[in-house]
Amino acid sequence: MSASLPKPGTPLPASVLPVDPPGGRRAVAVWSVGVSVYFVAVIFRTSLGVAGLDAAERYDIGSSALSTFSILQLLVYAGMQIPVGLLVDRFGTKRVLSMGAVLFTAGQLGFAFAPSFGTALASRALLGCGDAMTFISVLRLGTRWFPPRKGAVIAQLAGLLGQAGNLVSTLVLSQLLHGLGWTKAFAGSAVAGVVVLVLVQLFLKDHPEGQAPAPARHPGGAYVRKQIAESWREPGTRLGLWTHFTTQFPAMMFLLLWGMPFLVEAQGLSRGTASWLLTLVVGASLLFGLVFGQVIGRNPAFRLRLALGTVAGVLVVWTATLAWPADHAPMWLLVVLCAMLGACGPASLIGLDFSRPVNPPERQGTASGIVNMGGFVASMLTLLLVGVLLDATGDNYRAAFSVVYVLAAVGLSQILRLRKKAVLREREQARTAMAAVVTSSSPAVPGPRHGDQAADGPIAATR
Repeated sequence: MSASLPKPGTPLPASVLPVDPPGGRRAVAVWSVGVSVYFVAVIFRTSLGVAGLDAAERYDIGSSALSTFSILQLLVYAGMQIPVGLLVDRFGTKRVLSMGAVLFTAGQLGFAFAPSFGTALASRALLGCGDAMTFISVLRLGTRWFPPRKGAVIAQLAGLLGQAGNLVSTLVLSQLLHGLGWTKAFAGSAVAGVVVLVLVQLFLKDHPEGQAPAPARHPGGAYVRKQIAESWREPGTRLGLWTHFTTQFPAMMFLLLWGMPFLVEAQGLSRGTASWLLTLVVGASLLFGLVFGQVIGRNPAFRLRLALGTVAGVLVVWTATLAWPADHAPMWLLVVLCAMLGACGPASLIGLDFSRPVNPPERQGTASGIVNMGGFVASMLTLLLVGVLLDATGDNYRAAFSVVYVLAAVGLSQILRLRKKAVLREREQARTAMAAVVTSSSPAVPGPRHGDQAADGPIAATR
């Protein structure tokens, strides 16, 4: 039986392909509006990464309290992923993106004027809630406007364009912070949220004309439980979650909070040099995203190899940096570390490519939400543990950063456990979809179900 299962990467005959979304210039324009919202959300999310030392001084707090900012923000983000997925499946992209833009703009503005540690925490939580509504919405937008053969490339492109917001944080916001001060820098950046909200209202559409999805049935509690249970039942969804969990958190922890203090306090670099290295992480991420998208688009069988290779590369360079016998690692090694961390973001998006082929369109938002929880849960745990260990060890970064190995070991064990089940299930789905489309070519036989004609459903896995 296994011999009859299509291998990932096997193209279907053009005569049996379902009708795809159109793509084209209009799709690019609409999708770009959605990506711009994600871009601004990432600027706001990572703004604390360049303001961590200033926040510690402004609110007179230690490492553990400082990490609470990012932990709370990520806790809200991770906790919102499944609800946001359900909201996107139920109400569409435009409504959810609009709500997200309102919330993260209010959070950034509140952070600018927060007079106390507690008020600032509440502002970051609000920001995390709005941020949580962006990426899944953009993924859904891509599947509605572009054909499935471009699915991996579009997802990677969305990720790398959004993550380019890190560049604004490290290059622009950091300069504004030290030139204009805390309040003016954060309040001024909040204007970008208003701009993208206006763009969404004027130009964004959920789907092309004539391709509206079927209305959701049973929108009550039974519908919610069914969406989550059926998404989780798929081995590809679970493999995607653990892939996202294992690949994303080292770079997220570094960029979101602890990279700047580590480079300045533990490695003795100036803030300018540290900012340059953080920028290198983002720049490398853009390059890796382009490469990963092209490789996966041409041969989906390389997905797991890329993810595992990224984890192995990061751990090797991480070990070399922490184990360097001198007090400070050489600059060339820090450059290699930051370049390797740039692969983490694109590798985490591979997790979404495991869940996409095995979940029909009406579950894409929910399944993406489950997968997207993984890396942010891991990042939240890492931020917390690093902060606690820094306080407990007197700012010993070697000891604190060792928690990376623990979380990586947990994630790798789950990936290795689920990989065979996920591959077999994806092949089974691909074979079923091919048979359904071939059968539908006969006028005497009803056409395939809506789920089998998914714009990025099981058929996408065979291309």
